[in-house]
Amino acid sequence: MRRWIIAAGVVGAYAAALYEGATWGSTREERGRFVPSDDLCPRSMITTDHAITIGAPPSAVWPWLVQMGWHRGGWYTYRWVDRLLFPANAPSAESILPEFQDLRPGDRIPDGAPETDCYFVVEELEPHKLLVLRSRSHLPPWPPSGWLDWVWTYTLDDADGGTRLLLRTRAELGPAVLVWMYRALLWTDFVMARSHLRGIKRRVETWI
Repeated sequence: MRRWIIAAGVVGAYAAALYEGATWGSTREERGRFVPSDDLCPRSMITTDHAITIGAPPSAVWPWLVQMGWHRGGWYTYRWVDRLLFPANAPSAESILPEFQDLRPGDRIPDGAPETDCYFVVEELEPHKLLVLRSRSHLPPWPPSGWLDWVWTYTLDDADGGTRLLLRTRAELGPAVLVWMYRALLWTDFVMARSHLRGIKRRVETWI
């Protein structure tokens, strides 16, 4: 009986971690909301919704979003995460970088050294309101037949003078083993997405 109780506890904790990995910070209404980029990935196999409230208007948040990327502004995640998972990454920017503010649809945002050929493409962009990034390059080395269509959508809504920032990700991928791998690791998105959004919030509120 004790083993069953322990096993149930472990399963319950893992399920809770998966839930947080897919929903941290978001409300039920936000998770049910349609955003313009949903049509880019209509048969999403993995969907996450994360959100945070920032004490500054969307116009103050926007410059931090458009400068994101490898050897640009970074991704604003915890520094220990960068050192552990991406040791070659420089620290994320702590100021607005004028040279990276002219972002346009079709631009590439690198997410690794050039030899990795890992990047996002700007699919849609509406200043101070919407930023949609898409990638087909974020694939592990195995299985060799793997494919991925991954869409990140940042939606900025005015919230009584502040900003409600929603980050939705949707992915279609295959084969089945790759779907299983990504779903099994979904709990890590709790750490990554939370640190990403908190990093944006801290920088915006410090900068204003």
